[in-house]
Amino acid sequence: MLIAGSACAAGSGFALEAQAQVPNPRPPASQEALMATSQVTLTVNGQSQTLSLDNRTSLLDALREHLRLTGTKKGCDHGQCGACTVLLDGRRINSCLTLAVLHDGAQVTTIEGLGTPEKLHPLQAAFIKHDGYQCGYCTPGQICSATAVLDELKAGMPSHVSADLNVRPLLSAEELRERMSGNICRCGAYSNIIDAITEVAGRPA
Repeated sequence: MLIAGSACAAGSGFALEAQAQVPNPRPPASQEALMATSQVTLTVNGQSQTLSLDNRTSLLDALREHLRLTGTKKGCDHGQCGACTVLLDGRRINSCLTLAVLHDGAQVTTIEGLGTPEKLHPLQAAFIKHDGYQCGYCTPGQICSATAVLDELKAGMPSHVSADLNVRPLLSAEELRERMSGNICRCGAYSNIIDAITEVAGRPA
């Protein structure tokens, strides 16, 4: 019995050794070779940009990691804080929730495209005047969102608090609070943000 068991063990060892010596006909592919990539052309802040991207790249990561436009912030990465808000073909969007490859040919405006330190956008100047920022992390998304809010009001687009969907919505604190509710400010500068937007909209805060 012992002799039979030893022979069996020896046979298994030879089989494993032989198996180990057989070359693998197909070596594992590298991580880079497995990635599906696409060329994406975006007009970002007025300049055409062509990028070769992993198809899984979010618009946010394309802006931050590939174009180095770090004004757009990554906050929750779940579309809940609004720090990543940019303008896509004139409409605001959470750039963390969409893939860059879905927007080939689109026009994107980030905070860097709204104004410069030498020539501030009216909303940037109003945020400074009314202290609409504190730590500043959410501010780029707040300003991009506010820009779209003013365009929505000019176009007569209703919101959830608009009393009559057939009547142009009025500029009011209630309307602005509802429209800006997707942008979170953990410092709590909400009232100052509303004052800044109200002033730019044409009514003294």
